[in-house]
Amino acid sequence: MSARLHRVLHGLLTLAIALAIALAGLVALPTPSRAAPSRAAPSRAATPVCALACDTLDPSKAQRDTFPVPNVNLGGRTLKLHVSDPDSMAWASIDNGVTGDAVWLDRSWDRGATWEGLLGKASIPGTWTGTRTLMYNLTDPVGHRRGWLRACGDAAGVTCTDWVYPKVCDGTFCDGADPATAAGDDRPVPSTTLFGRTISLHADQKNGLAWGVIESGGAGDEIWLDRSWDTGATWPEGSSLGRTSVASGKTSTRTAMFATRDPRGLMFGGAVRACGRAASHQEGSCTAWVRPAPSRARAAADALMASYHTYEGWWRSSWWNSAVAVTSLIDFAQRTGRHDYDWVIARTFEQNRGTFAPGERSSDAVEGHFISRAIDDAAWWGVAWLAAYDHTHERRYLDEAVTIAAYVHQYWDTGTCGGGVWWDRERTYKNAVTNGLYLWLTTSLHRRISGDTVWGDRAATAATWYLNSGLINSAGLVNDGLTAGCRNNSQTVWSYNQGLAIGAFTQLWRSTGNAQYLDTARRLADAATTSAALTRDGVLTESCDTGGNACDDNQKQFKGVFMRHFADLADATGSAAYRAYIKKQADSIWATDRDPLNRLGQRWAGTTPNQVDWRTQASALGALTAADGR
Repeated sequence: MSARLHRVLHGLLTLAIALAIALAGLVALPTPSRAAPSRAAPSRAATPVCALACDTLDPSKAQRDTFPVPNVNLGGRTLKLHVSDPDSMAWASIDNGVTGDAVWLDRSWDRGATWEGLLGKASIPGTWTGTRTLMYNLTDPVGHRRGWLRACGDAAGVTCTDWVYPKVCDGTFCDGADPATAAGDDRPVPSTTLFGRTISLHADQKNGLAWGVIESGGAGDEIWLDRSWDTGATWPEGSSLGRTSVASGKTSTRTAMFATRDPRGLMFGGAVRACGRAASHQEGSCTAWVRPAPSRARAAADALMASYHTYEGWWRSSWWNSAVAVTSLIDFAQRTGRHDYDWVIARTFEQNRGTFAPGERSSDAVEGHFISRAIDDAAWWGVAWLAAYDHTHERRYLDEAVTIAAYVHQYWDTGTCGGGVWWDRERTYKNAVTNGLYLWLTTSLHRRISGDTVWGDRAATAATWYLNSGLINSAGLVNDGLTAGCRNNSQTVWSYNQGLAIGAFTQLWRSTGNAQYLDTARRLADAATTSAALTRDGVLTESCDTGGNACDDNQKQFKGVFMRHFADLADATGSAAYRAYIKKQADSIWATDRDPLNRLGQRWAGTTPNQVDWRTQASALGALTAADGR
């Protein structure tokens, strides 16, 4: 038999075995991790990794220089691994050497079983006694891969330092913690059985930790955890974590606890599952994948972050939606007092305030300061930076909001319909969303800028126009916009238009004390919570949530906007009815619209067909923050 034919037949046999195992509800037994040999294979990374910066950054640009693993003496040379945690990057150096001595990094994505070798390899040039590599990323959050790095040197023999950060740490807890120290013991998914054994996943929900247990077994049975950073698609760095065997004379055992968030590595929303095998069989069986939920809002925020593009600083493919998503994250941080994601606020701001050609961020060109031809798109970013200012008190965010609002104000036009802001630069439409945003921005700026009269006057003018524009129909609902003849166009009542008006008039009341504004906000809120146009069986519902309809990528985030502003009114009034409505939304989302990975869909009542992506996640986060974020 030829070698080629033998390989083909072997591959077919392997595939058949794997298929039979899958059909039997079992999983192939993972190979235990092993220590890597000291000499690296002469290979290089195929594609540079980009996290906060891209591979090969010069170490002179590092924000910090620390040495988390011991130096290595290599024939009198000193081999060091340097790490800058704020950059999530590392580099290597060799000192006290001679010409020709070399230094490089190895990076592994599977806990040291294999690695990319010779990264940044540098040799000591003549007359020098040392050299260093360039910087490389510790992890790949964009690719959902957690890496290990080590420094290696060649001076008449190859030696490497220890791998850095082999354990994931989240706060005070690190991989390997004893389950006896857990703050609770929850079983978030059903157990699985295997040859009479019971394999179960346990979670310390409060601290985002998990462990596995095997019971009703015998000596030699094994239990372990798998951990994935891409919702269970792959788990090379997290295979066979805490692999433990049942001792002689025992029938059960458990793993240590493992974390599901890696803040140092910018990895959030990790998923885990428990797996086990009987000593007398090679097959294994695993539970479903789970993300722990320290709180409902935090679970939603972590799952949202799994889609954040760390290097580019946004949620890819939707420009204005990213503004709303980061606003949802800021509101979560503000209401809970958490600062886990403050770096996301700064990163989004820094990476996106420049210029972008059409197609890079939006179908339109972005001209700097988050401005484009779509007036409402710019305004959404103004809202985001005002929220950022409230949370961080950094003046640059307020200044950016002023710049954006001044741009929006250029499209206030009294020549058509007596006022109002145009929706686009071509001045084709005056609609509710753009004018709701303008009204909210102007009054919010007035409240935040000491001694202001300009924005306050603009807010008062805009409020009078809005109330007389016809945008609010006789039922107290906000239609989409105005006709060319400046009348209510009777188009769809969307929740975000209703919410923006509620929020704007609530802010106006806070600013002026004028009861008319608060009465308007209440009238709009009462209409939203009682009309079938927006609420069905007590749950906020868009017209695209019903029947066989599907919401487009814009509509997926409307309800979260509504909840943000409705919660502001509930805070302003202390209304028990409004608080009960908010709680109803959160409870329905959590009970009917969530999967074990804490992914939240479009239909908060749990009906089908449902849609789930980062936009629906950000929207539902708004509801959970409104209910729980206190």
